[in-house]
Amino acid sequence: MKHKCDKSSDDVTSKKDIYRMDRRTFVKLAGATAGALAFGGSFMKYIPSAAAEIPGGSLDPLTIPKYMTQLVIPPAMPTSENPRGFGGDYYEIAVKQFTQQILPTGMPVTPVWGYGSVNHPGTFNYPAFTIEAHFMRQVRVKWINGLVDDNGDFLPHLLPVDPTLHWANPPGGTEGRDMRPMFESTPGPYMGPVPMVTHLHGGHSAQESDGYAEAWYLPAANNIPDGFATEGTWYNFFKNEFQKKFDVRNRFDIAWEPGTATFQYENDQRASTLWYHDHTLGMTRLNVYAGPAGFYLIRYGPDDLPGRLPGQAPGVGADPFGRFYEIPIAIQDRSFNDDGSLFYPDTRAFFDEFVGPYIPESDVSPIWNPEFFGNTMVVNGRTWPFLEVEPRRYRFRFLNGCNSRFLILKMVTDPLATRPATAALPFWQIGTEGGFLPAPVMLDQLLMAPAERADVIVDFTDLAVGTELYLINEGPDEPFGGGVPNTDFPAADPETTGQVIKFVVVPLESKDTSRDPAQLKLPTFKPLGAASNTRQVSLNEEVSTFPGFDGPIAAKLGTLDALGNPVPMEWEDPITENPAVNATEVWEIYNFTVDAHPIHIHEIMFQVVDRQQIGGVARSPESWETGFKDTVIAYPGEITRVRAKFDLSGRYVWHCHIVEHEDNEMMRPYIIGP
Repeated sequence: MKHKCDKSSDDVTSKKDIYRMDRRTFVKLAGATAGALAFGGSFMKYIPSAAAEIPGGSLDPLTIPKYMTQLVIPPAMPTSENPRGFGGDYYEIAVKQFTQQILPTGMPVTPVWGYGSVNHPGTFNYPAFTIEAHFMRQVRVKWINGLVDDNGDFLPHLLPVDPTLHWANPPGGTEGRDMRPMFESTPGPYMGPVPMVTHLHGGHSAQESDGYAEAWYLPAANNIPDGFATEGTWYNFFKNEFQKKFDVRNRFDIAWEPGTATFQYENDQRASTLWYHDHTLGMTRLNVYAGPAGFYLIRYGPDDLPGRLPGQAPGVGADPFGRFYEIPIAIQDRSFNDDGSLFYPDTRAFFDEFVGPYIPESDVSPIWNPEFFGNTMVVNGRTWPFLEVEPRRYRFRFLNGCNSRFLILKMVTDPLATRPATAALPFWQIGTEGGFLPAPVMLDQLLMAPAERADVIVDFTDLAVGTELYLINEGPDEPFGGGVPNTDFPAADPETTGQVIKFVVVPLESKDTSRDPAQLKLPTFKPLGAASNTRQVSLNEEVSTFPGFDGPIAAKLGTLDALGNPVPMEWEDPITENPAVNATEVWEIYNFTVDAHPIHIHEIMFQVVDRQQIGGVARSPESWETGFKDTVIAYPGEITRVRAKFDLSGRYVWHCHIVEHEDNEMMRPYIIGP
């Protein structure tokens, strides 16, 4: 799905025409270009033209001063008093609405949502404080939907909710929830109470604690409208499963009260960088964009390296502007209005100027946009911050928390340098989503799809005090299909989304005892065994059948038929992926669309086996993909193979993590076991 970058520029209209082709032409061309590009394969050739301004809210991003605000480093989330009989770490975490200074001081504050401890009111922040977990030490969280005002009445969404999608649909009641409603005329945005359910992304979680998209729940507000469903289709099933498993039916302090859900995480997986965020059916793009997300770090065990990596990390009660040498960094794109509020499109016309007719005359939803690209970069909840670094090694845990944007990150001396710029410092990548790689990998740049994480070491040791470096982004301001910046696609605008964060070298304050990454020996990597089954799945795009309009109206997952043709499927179609408990399978992901998609499979960590152009020759995974992952880039016209062991029985999902796609049918349930 291609994004129209400028509503008024003739050169952008020509780009749109360049990228458009039907699927048969796409597959034919894709097979002819195997191995042609640096990142995956791609059939399209970018024709350079004048840079186009990214549309957004009423606040011009060029009026936002850069590098005026110090990077906020989220402290660790404090625990709550343990319930009876539980010996692990217990949290009571709510999502609430508040205002935050995301833009520089002197500019308006922004209403956002964020997680925080209900026992520690000062912890509510965007992004959330980090949950620090220990290997094999259980974490139990009571997740509370706190989206109510001071009177206990529900708060409507900060952003425009499209009620014509297949979504949670609380107004449908128990009979119509989790369905696509039927309308006789085009509706406006949904303004009712907001459903939420939290997913630990990358967690080896039992089904009742995974944050299933149909296990959402409304806040326990005073004024829920009559007839509304207050929880999703699967909420009570998972509630009963949790209560039976942990025998808590009569323990009021950890029961699933209205407006809450209690999940338990066993942390029986490798030391790794996870994150938590909302996962409500048809609303994830909006709920996450509003703010609630945070890091979840698993430490210790046989697959960790305590004492050999840069540290320390911030603990409970830490100064968010203190000196730390292990820093989680969440990178997101956002747009703003002049009053400081978040901007997100309230009409499909923002994407491709289609002004209707909408539902029911056409098959085009009135509000949903196939992708969204903000025109500012936000790092740990601040626009274009700076970080003072000492001449020593740092460990950065990067998260691409963008809705649709792929990042290509690079350290440079000039933030406005011609793209592709020359790297001033390398990244030493030591881990991905599933923990450490087999060995450190030195890279000039980091390619990160939405939801991917990169655990890296950056060595500032030899830099003079006063040196300034910049983390820039050379990924596109539009969907990514593979390739080289400004050769195969236009790089992000160097004046806005092409800049991320500034580093300023200051005097050394403490001795660096970490190991040189070039000499660092990582924990022994144990690959998965041979697969007992190979499964073929497909990525697909559905276009409108309305006369005179052929724009995308949904993205879908599916299977393949006996002839190798894609069979697109929707969320409510019968389940087609059903691995046996403890089975190891290879999934072959066929991408029949014109864009790359980050594919995330819940419950498991997988290994990337290989990729190949459809009809071409397989090639090995990239050097930074040789560990365990939970999200993989599936390039257009390619087969991406992953191998995984499915060891927990239950109901889970797999989906594209371009959340605009996920929210409109590019997510499917799957079941492990009977």
